[in-house]
Amino acid sequence: MWMPTEHEKYGVVLASFRGTVQCGLPLEIGDTVQILEKCEGWYRGFVLKNPSAKGIFPACYVYLKSAHIKNKGQFETVIPSEDTVITEMTSTLRDWGTMWKQLYVKNEGDLFHRLWHVMNEVLDLRRQVLVGHLTQDRMRDVKQHITARLDWGNEQLGLDLVPRKEFGMVDPDEISVTELYKLMEHRHRKKDTPVPSSTHHLFAQVKSLVSSNLGEELEVFLTIYDGKENQPLSERFFVRLNKHGVPKSPEKTERQCTLFVDLGTSDLRKDVYIVVHIIRIGRMGAGEKKNVNSAQYRRPFGCAVVSVADLLTADIKDDHLLKVYTCNTETEWYQIHENIIRKVNSRYNLSGSNAGLAVSLQLLHGDMEQIRREYMALFTRGIAITKKLGFSDIIMPGEMRNDLYVTLERGEFEKGGKSVARNVEITVCVLDADGLVLKNSVWAGSGEAGADEYRSLVLYHNNSPRWAEQIKLPLPVDKFRGSHVRFEFRHCSTKDKAEKKLFGFSFIPLMQEDGLTLPDGTHELIVHKCEENANFQDCIRYLHLPFSKGSLPGNSQAAKGIKESVWITSFLCSTKLTQNGNMLDLLKWRVHPEKISDSLSKLKEIDGSEIVKFLQDTLDTLFGILDENSQRYGLKVFDCLVHIINLLQDSKFQHFKPVMDTYIESHFAGALSYRDLIKVLKWYVDRIVDAEHQDHIQQVLKATEYIFKYIIQSRRLFALATGGQNEDEFRCCIRELFMSLRFFLSQEGKSGNSVTQTQAVFLRTFPCVYCELLKIFNVREVAGFVRETLGSLPAISHADCPLEAVKLQCIAKTVESSLYTNPESRCILLPVVLHHLQAHLQEQRDLVMCAQILSGMFSLMKKDDTEAPASEEVEMMVRNLLRVLLRTILEITNRPQPAGNSMRLQFQDVTGEFVACLLTVLRQMTDSHYQKLLESLKSKDDLRDFLLQIFTVFRILIRPEMFPKDWTVMRLVTNNVIITTVLYLSDALRKNFLNEKFDYKVWDSYFYLSVIFINQPCLQLETFSPSKRKKILEKYGDMRVMMGCEIFSMWQNLGEHKLNFIPAMIGPFLEVTLVPQQDLRNVMIPIFHDMMDWEQRRSGNFKQVEAKLIDKLDSLMSEGKGDETYRELFNSILLKKIERETWRESGVSLIATVTRLMERLLDYRDCMKSGEVDGKKIGCTVSLLNFYKTELNKEEMYIRYIHKLYDLHLKAQNYTEASYTLLLYDELLEWSERPLREFLSYPMQTEWQRKETLHLTIIQNFDRGKCWENAIILCRELADQYEAYYDYRNLSKMRMMEASLYDKIMDQQRLEPEFFRVGFYGKKFPFFLRNKEFVCRGHDYERLEAFQQRMLNEFPQAIAMQHVNQPDETISQAEAQYLQIYAVSPIPEAQDVLQREGVADNIKSFYKVNHIWRFRYDRPFHKGTKDKENEFKSLWVERTTLTLVQSLPGISRWFEVDKRDLMEVSPLENAIEVMENKNLQLRTLIAQCQARQGQSVSPLTMCLNGVIDAAVNGGLARYQEAFFGKDYVASHPEDGEKITRLRELMFEQAHILEYGLAVHEKVVPQDMRPLHKKLVDQFHVMKTSLGIQEFPAYVHANPLPFINGSPRGCRSSLPSAISPDGGRVVARRSPLSYPAGNRYSSSSLSSQASNEVSNITGQSESSDEVFNMQPSPSTSSLSSSHSASPNVTGAAPSNARGAPSDQASVCNRPSSVTDSVSETPVEDSPLLSDKSKHSRENSCFFPRDRPCSTAFPMPLDPGQRSLPQLISNSSLPRSDTSQPASEKVLSPTTCTWNLDSPKEANTQYSDALGKLVSPPVPPRPPYTGSPARNLRSLSPVPIPRSPQKSSVPPYTPSPTECHSGGLVSNSPVLSGSYSSGISSLSRCSVSDTSGLEAPPPGEPAPTGTLSTSVSGGSDELLRPGNKTPPPYSVYERTNSRRPVPLPQNLSIPPPIAPPALPPKPHQFRGTKLDSEPRRPEPIQRPRPLPRKVSQL
Repeated sequence: MWMPTEHEKYGVVLASFRGTVQCGLPLEIGDTVQILEKCEGWYRGFVLKNPSAKGIFPACYVYLKSAHIKNKGQFETVIPSEDTVITEMTSTLRDWGTMWKQLYVKNEGDLFHRLWHVMNEVLDLRRQVLVGHLTQDRMRDVKQHITARLDWGNEQLGLDLVPRKEFGMVDPDEISVTELYKLMEHRHRKKDTPVPSSTHHLFAQVKSLVSSNLGEELEVFLTIYDGKENQPLSERFFVRLNKHGVPKSPEKTERQCTLFVDLGTSDLRKDVYIVVHIIRIGRMGAGEKKNVNSAQYRRPFGCAVVSVADLLTADIKDDHLLKVYTCNTETEWYQIHENIIRKVNSRYNLSGSNAGLAVSLQLLHGDMEQIRREYMALFTRGIAITKKLGFSDIIMPGEMRNDLYVTLERGEFEKGGKSVARNVEITVCVLDADGLVLKNSVWAGSGEAGADEYRSLVLYHNNSPRWAEQIKLPLPVDKFRGSHVRFEFRHCSTKDKAEKKLFGFSFIPLMQEDGLTLPDGTHELIVHKCEENANFQDCIRYLHLPFSKGSLPGNSQAAKGIKESVWITSFLCSTKLTQNGNMLDLLKWRVHPEKISDSLSKLKEIDGSEIVKFLQDTLDTLFGILDENSQRYGLKVFDCLVHIINLLQDSKFQHFKPVMDTYIESHFAGALSYRDLIKVLKWYVDRIVDAEHQDHIQQVLKATEYIFKYIIQSRRLFALATGGQNEDEFRCCIRELFMSLRFFLSQEGKSGNSVTQTQAVFLRTFPCVYCELLKIFNVREVAGFVRETLGSLPAISHADCPLEAVKLQCIAKTVESSLYTNPESRCILLPVVLHHLQAHLQEQRDLVMCAQILSGMFSLMKKDDTEAPASEEVEMMVRNLLRVLLRTILEITNRPQPAGNSMRLQFQDVTGEFVACLLTVLRQMTDSHYQKLLESLKSKDDLRDFLLQIFTVFRILIRPEMFPKDWTVMRLVTNNVIITTVLYLSDALRKNFLNEKFDYKVWDSYFYLSVIFINQPCLQLETFSPSKRKKILEKYGDMRVMMGCEIFSMWQNLGEHKLNFIPAMIGPFLEVTLVPQQDLRNVMIPIFHDMMDWEQRRSGNFKQVEAKLIDKLDSLMSEGKGDETYRELFNSILLKKIERETWRESGVSLIATVTRLMERLLDYRDCMKSGEVDGKKIGCTVSLLNFYKTELNKEEMYIRYIHKLYDLHLKAQNYTEASYTLLLYDELLEWSERPLREFLSYPMQTEWQRKETLHLTIIQNFDRGKCWENAIILCRELADQYEAYYDYRNLSKMRMMEASLYDKIMDQQRLEPEFFRVGFYGKKFPFFLRNKEFVCRGHDYERLEAFQQRMLNEFPQAIAMQHVNQPDETISQAEAQYLQIYAVSPIPEAQDVLQREGVADNIKSFYKVNHIWRFRYDRPFHKGTKDKENEFKSLWVERTTLTLVQSLPGISRWFEVDKRDLMEVSPLENAIEVMENKNLQLRTLIAQCQARQGQSVSPLTMCLNGVIDAAVNGGLARYQEAFFGKDYVASHPEDGEKITRLRELMFEQAHILEYGLAVHEKVVPQDMRPLHKKLVDQFHVMKTSLGIQEFPAYVHANPLPFINGSPRGCRSSLPSAISPDGGRVVARRSPLSYPAGNRYSSSSLSSQASNEVSNITGQSESSDEVFNMQPSPSTSSLSSSHSASPNVTGAAPSNARGAPSDQASVCNRPSSVTDSVSETPVEDSPLLSDKSKHSRENSCFFPRDRPCSTAFPMPLDPGQRSLPQLISNSSLPRSDTSQPASEKVLSPTTCTWNLDSPKEANTQYSDALGKLVSPPVPPRPPYTGSPARNLRSLSPVPIPRSPQKSSVPPYTPSPTECHSGGLVSNSPVLSGSYSSGISSLSRCSVSDTSGLEAPPPGEPAPTGTLSTSVSGGSDELLRPGNKTPPPYSVYERTNSRRPVPLPQNLSIPPPIAPPALPPKPHQFRGTKLDSEPRRPEPIQRPRPLPRKVSQL
């Protein structure tokens, strides 16, 4: 049975548990679990990181830990009972672990590795703490190190700053807000600005000496030298090196290292150096021969210098190689370092090019204790400490030094009977009073132990040597008296066996007889001569001799007779010995009582360091004199005491204050001194007002603290000795003293008055007296003294009076004192403190000090302190300070921030402290406090002002810049206080400002505060880690929901006043609802229903609500707010709310509009998250742009998204699309002088200027996108404007630009893009793509495979579909993404330029792939029984025509498919298309060959070879067999005309071939003559096989018009029409009216069919590209889940006839391609067999290089060749064998037909448009307003210029002339990928031209009857909703798909009848098929909504 647990509440998982049992809870090792119940070895509970998931788990998997339980019960909280540092470490490491992994993902390797090491270090330290074996000090150090590491990691990861006290986290509820602020600020300052250290140390390590002349041992001395004062600053560090230049004891590294300690900041200057002297130990001369008996001398070697300033920037040990210099003469040795520093190069030189001393140097900062902690390893080895000469900048009490430094300066010696000077060596030793040598008392330097004696270096043959060697004599104090130093002088001979002969000595005593130590300075010692065997054992024999010349009388004969002397310098650094006689006289006052007065007077002259040495002795002396003769010496003793006390105020001696405190407490014995001290002090205070000179009095008052300490301690000693006698007398004296002080303080003086300055001096020291008074008086008495004293201060005086600042400092110290901390005394002091504070705050002066005082006061107030005294204090503070604090914060935050970083930081600190004080007061307030506060506001205006003031302050507190980013703890406390206060004040708002007392400003301020409160970042819990979110919810709850409920409650109370906030509060409330918190949304969304309801009541609609919602949604969602859940919630809640409203329908419409906008905005935001520009971003932007344009009519948003789309296109280098996009904005502007405001990146300018700017930008982008034809149109328009304004300069530039564009058209190559159909199926796609199909314009050089891969990269989750069939519902409704991609062929609009002869291909290429609305895709299949002998009999083609909503190119690279038409092409029609295309190719190549004489004829040769060879080998025979047989004619009587047409095409081909051979014979090179002869022979065989003996008359009558003299304006002959029942009307055309370029396909036809067709036509490339053919990759297929199969696949039989011949043809014709067709319909076999794939791969070329399949070469557009029957849902148009032929003849009735979409139909052409033609270079039309708008072409109705209301005049589609509405297209099918990919006929099954031709002159345009799905005569069928977006291409304005009435101001040239063309064979047939009705007008598209002219 499950039982609740009592003690087992908390545990840590030891091993992972999968939770496979029923109700099992999965656990991972290291998880912490909270246990709820237990049962037989199992626990039930949850993991703390996921409390919602509860389950069971084995008890043995969990290690139990003790814990505390809060709120025991259902909602209990478990807190582990462990050290707070451990708890913090555990939670922090868990958070770090998650973020650490993300660092790896983000590739932040450096931080990743550093954090890894820190985490391991913290884990090790955690283990040490948990073990519990650390000492107290070590535990403290470990915890400090842990917290430092945790803070570092939190800072690096951007986590919150943790407030700590003694290494533990602080609970904000347990301390005041001011104290919390101080902790946060302290940690923040510690993190940002480390305190610079004033003490520094230099670490040095000698490594080796590199030199070429080594061989002797060396001594290296390092010292720090002051180059400015030319004296050393430190002792010498001494290292011995062996003869190899390395330390003698390399294993003892501590002997090679030293630490130069106690360097002050002033010592780190450029003129402070490290000086190295190197001494060699060996022979006298470096080059002398080695002698066994030779003595060892210390001789100069070299010197090196380095500046300390070079080490300041190094944080780690830096190795230096110091150059070693030698002096030119030994006489300069003593100053070689000075010469190096001064760079006197003539006196030294480099010892060697490679010589150098390797040392390691590093500066360390901090006091010695810190250095010992941080560099523990240095001190464990016993590193040498090299001390500073003299005391450091700060003298510490207890420091023991007794060092005498002696420097051997120089000497003067006689020759001593020698012919040369002596080699003098000095031996130094120290002897005590008994004449014994003190052992180890002479130190050459630190690093080596002391010795009994020291030998100086020897300077060769020098009687005036200068050594400059320093030694240290660290003697005990008791050894100084009677000791002396002896100097022995020896001559070092280099001849007499290298002996050292003694010739003299000197000595000097260390202490004089009167007790004074040897004074510092230079001493000239007498050299006493002696013999070699002199006995020094009895020192008494020479101590009576004079030791220095200073001890001899100046004019004595003895002094004059001394010729040999030696000079030394001594310096004493001792804490026990003195060299001052006055100090000795004072200390020995009892011996010489007559000198007491002089000694007291001279005390002020004694150096402070001497006084502090003997501080206790000096104080005992002073109080001893005072006790014995107070009347005589009392005042002088008092003055001396004041001097000593003030001496300790100096920073150098401030650390001796504890010494004096210890003296007072433990050693002071003056029990009677208090009377004299009080008397003298009162005497001085009484004289203050009348005294002229206040300096001495001010010195007395500075010492007030210690004077009171002596007074109080003296009284305590007296009371202790006498049992408390004279207590009343003492209290009376103290009261009289304070009366004098109050009188003195009450005096008002002017600024700068000496009395005022004296008052300031006293106030600085007065708070220090409180603690002393408390030792005798109780707290109330002392508080009374203080209150009366502070109360006696004068009122506020001048602003510049120094007393004011000092007064506040005194109050601050009072607040910080223990007196104020005591509640009993605080209530006495608080009124006077508040009085002074309030006065300063009201004047806004000394705010920094006021803030510190307030912080100190409020830091004593705890959150749960609700006792009566505390409540009274809070009430007093609220009454006196609350309003003042609010006003102060407002004034501070509204001031401009001062300049300078330090001032700015101070400014921010003051604000933060005042804020913390305000929060403390508000947090302490209870209901009674609020009630009394509101009652104190007497009038309604006062309450209104107070509410506005506090709401404004709260808004300031919520600002992000109020606190640093990582102060989340402080922000949460602030928000908790704010929401608590707002809940209290909302009642006052409801009671006092509703109904007739309604005040809009107060309510608006309240709502504004509430909104920004909810939206502040620190409350967005969703962005926090789970652990942080859990802690916040447990402590504060979700404050957003609390505030949201309060908003809703207050809104409901408004009643009819809600109208005042509509629509102003819609945006703010919408922002609140976008916060991702479910409860908050549920509360706030219904407010919108309320707003709609009230707006409906007021206005009858809610247009304002709708407009505001839409405007704010865009900006808010672009900031990342809102999600799909919000959209659904918004829709469902509001729909439910309006169910019973009378305005339900309009409400549903509004909600639907807003919901659709949300869908698009969410899609847009999701798409914009990716870094690269892709189709998703552009498509989504287009969708949103259209939505704003057509549905919302929001012009400004529309224009903004135009520019966003423009930027995307530029980034993607889609320059053409960028131009079309910017053209949308251009269309909204007029050529007017209307001023426009500044908008986006546009400055304030006129509308004309902005339109000009746009035109130039668009022209530039059209140029970059090689869309020069469109740029020319805009150039003309801009030129017209310049011409109208007579701006000929710009006009000239524009004409030159236009000319350059024409040149580019003719000279530069343009790539023709591929087009791809893409279907997006599945619910996972964005809204604007979901279950829609698009046609995309590919990039340059992009083929199908590359496009497929790009799409799959953009949609990595998508699955590529393996077929091309339309998907069913299971696909479109699936929760997935499916992509269906295949290539499609463009169907150019019928343009006359494509049919003109002599028009350059560069011009035609533009019209083939631009302004395309329709695209085609063909799929071959077999219908019925397949004839294996001749597959052409059953080979049908399913043709799909896609019509787009906009033409390509446009504002996007892809547009949605608007209509999809399907039809079937019969085998016979297919054969006709093949023949027509091949004839067209032949005509084109022949014409090119004639036009380009002398150029390569290979293309024509290959084409002729392919056609003739294929025909000879039976290609045409397959057609004859299939369609000319009696069986076929009998079974298909309706195809008679088509059969005739096919026969005519065969004859026509033969005729073209004959003409082509004639042309070929003229131009063929000599080496190709045999091939030509072969072709002629084969052609005769071909004619014979066709049964042609002589061409019919109509063929002879139609000689090929290949000559160049053909008129440019000739028109194509009328096409021959085929009955619509056959599914196709075939157009006839002139053989040369087609371009040469053809598109090819990799169609997989059966080998038989393809071979035979190849034999018939033999297709080849029409340009020189045929020589660049390469093998093509195989049919595209996508791998794995992304692969899509080809759309036409199947197996081909291998036994096709004609294969050998075709193979031969292929060998001779590299351009011919053998294709195969599937044996079965594609639906039955969508995939190629392996065999077929292999054969297909072997037969493919590059798409632009391989020939088109001759079976299916590019059929014509059904809309251009014939008028197909409209397709029903159940059947496709096909040949009807049952229909009689007579019914298939076109009836002469008016046709009504549909090309583009089922929305519109038009029955007639406009007469004017029907007869217009397009000469290549027409005259420029006259300017008629705004030609930019003429870029929209002629349309059936005037197109309103969106958003203007004016109609758009028509404009010509060509940059060269006005074109007709029905333009003819003969563009070839565009090339696709390297292989067909999806459609095997996608590149070959579209004809090169349309069938539209003008009728011959004099003949009326024939009419025909065609079935259509659109009712005849209907003028317009609109789309559902009539919301078609406006056309977006320049061409749409020039080549409209809709007829438009021509404006009267545009002159149209009369129609010109084209010249007669030679008759073609079909024109001799007497049938009505010769005529074809003109292409009907395209269906009208709905006009866009009328818009105003743009104001932007």
